[in-house]
This record gives sequence, structure tokens and C-alpha cells, in this order.
Amino acid sequence: MAFISFAWDLAKSSKALRAIDLKAAEAAGAVAGTNVPAMAGAGASAGSAAGSAGAADRVDSHLAGPLGRAERPSSSVAKRGGDASGAGQTADADMRYAAERRVPARIAVALTVLGVLIHAAGVITRAVGAGRVPWGNMYEFLTTGAFVAVAVFLLVLIRRDLRFLGTFVVGLAIIMLVAASVAYWTPVGHLVPALQSYWLIIHVSIAVLSSALFTLTFAMSALQLVQSHRQKTVAAGGADKLGFMRLVPSALSLENLSYRINAIAFIGWTFTLMFGAIWAEKAWGRFWGWDTKEVWTFVIWVVYAGYLHARATRGWTGTRAAWLSIVGYLCVVFNFTIVNQFFNGLHSYSGL
Repeated sequence: MAFISFAWDLAKSSKALRAIDLKAAEAAGAVAGTNVPAMAGAGASAGSAAGSAGAADRVDSHLAGPLGRAERPSSSVAKRGGDASGAGQTADADMRYAAERRVPARIAVALTVLGVLIHAAGVITRAVGAGRVPWGNMYEFLTTGAFVAVAVFLLVLIRRDLRFLGTFVVGLAIIMLVAASVAYWTPVGHLVPALQSYWLIIHVSIAVLSSALFTLTFAMSALQLVQSHRQKTVAAGGADKLGFMRLVPSALSLENLSYRINAIAFIGWTFTLMFGAIWAEKAWGRFWGWDTKEVWTFVIWVVYAGYLHARATRGWTGTRAAWLSIVGYLCVVFNFTIVNQFFNGLHSYSGL
């Protein structure tokens, strides 16, 4: 239901923004078509500018915040137009909340909060039933990971209006839960000896949190590619066929926020790698043994390290940076699914 509500918000907002643009274009055409003296023409131009500013304010007021919080108006939409008709306008670059409430978005956030609470109850009851932390196999890791991903998304919403990500984040969580229920369901059982350690809590909790942040940046990088293509099309005079993307910030804004979140997640993944090595020494008497899982954890670290380095020092911005971020997340998915299922090693405890 939350997924449908977020999609409804994108569709409804796109329709409303198009209607505002149409009215502004009709008003501008009416003013341009009148035959007035030069002095009156100056006044008409000023009136047209004021009308455009009013239209921009209406666009801004349409971009609203969730639930019942007080929200700050923004006047930056007028500076974001990509062309005269406003087809290139996007959401505010600083992703602050605007004045008016978006009802579908508020419903979507409320349903997501409700879903997270129910999801948390499921994770907690699984932990109580197992008598341990609920991430000892792939089923438990997926259900916990989906919960953390959506919970992190809701926490970020407190400071930034990222509701345009809701369809994609909640959609990914649904995919994870369906996969956990259909492909990876595992009954409650005891852990293998190697997992019976307090390092399980330390190592896996940081890995889950880092993966949740990588999920957010994956969604933002995918939207960045779409938004970049849309912006180029509009700038070249083409038709804007992706009206719902006008609710999404510019490609540059998405890239900048994705970079900052990836930097935080990378620190977490570094600790995941370090604590995993310490745990390996405690369990198997060596810090590193080139086990398949260890190798792919390191590969993920290298990919994201390359992404951060390339963007910060080598000028890898735009679509190249977005693709590298997406490749990093695909490595995370490969490490969790393919490696856990089809590669034998000391980490082969998926529970299947």
C-alpha cells in the first residue's frame, strides 16, 4: 500500500505540475498576443514576470512535507527551470520541505511507518523465537536488511525531502521480502559453531547498516541516470516524456547526496571488512584465507573505494560516477545471493 501511494504521489504531482505549466504558458501567450503601447508593454512584461513567479511559487507549494511537521517554504523553483515552459524544472536542490502538503506522499509515509513497525515486530519475534540475533542465515539477513533499509530511509526523511525515493526504496524492500519468503525461507534453528560469537552482532550489524545505505545510493544513482537523460533531452528541445521526474531533484543534486551517503557507507563497510578479519582469526585461527566470501567483501570495498577516489580526485562525475555506484551495489547483491548459494567455503551457512 505504501508503494502504491508513493507511485500515486509521483503521478499526481506530475499531472499538477503540467497543469501549472499549461496555465503559465497560456497566460504568457495571452500577454504576448495583446497590442499595447511601449510603456504599457513594459508593465505587461512585469505582470507576466510576476505571473511566472506566482506559477513558480505554486510549483514550490506543491512540493510538501510528510506527516504533520511544520515545513519551510522554498523559492528556488523559479531558478531551476530548464526552459521557458518550465519543462526542465526539478525539485529543490537542497531537498528541503516546501509549504503545501502533498496528501498522497503523506499517506505513503504514514503507511511506510506502519509497515516498518509491523516489520520490526516480525524481526523481534524471530529473534525471540531463535533466542539470538535474527541474522544467522539468508532469510534472516534479508528480512532484517529490508527493515533497516526502510528505517534508514524514514530517518533521512526527518531532515530531507527524499519522498521521491519512496517508490524505489519500498519497491526494493518488497523484492527483498518476497525473495526471503519464497526462495530463502529457513525455519528457526541453531547457529553453526563459527557463528556463535559476539562478533556476529558487531560484524553483521555494521554490514546490514552499510548495505541499507548502499541501497539508498543505488536508487539515487539509478534516478540520476534517468534524470540526466531527461535534462539533456529537454535542453536539446525535445519533449519531456518523463513528467514524474520533475518531482526529483537535478542529476547533480542526486549525485552529490549519493556521494556523501556512499562515503558514510564505505566507512561502515571498511569496519565490516576489519571486524570480519578479526572474527575469522578468532574462529579459524587466521585473519585472511581468500575464502570466496572474504574475496567478494574485499571486491566491494575496492569498487566503492575506487568510486570515492575517482569522483574526488579524477573528476569522474555525472553518469560515470552513477554507473560505478550501481556496479558497487550489484557486487553487494552478487556477494549475498550468488556467493552464498553457489560457492562452497567457510562462509557457506546460508541455511538453505
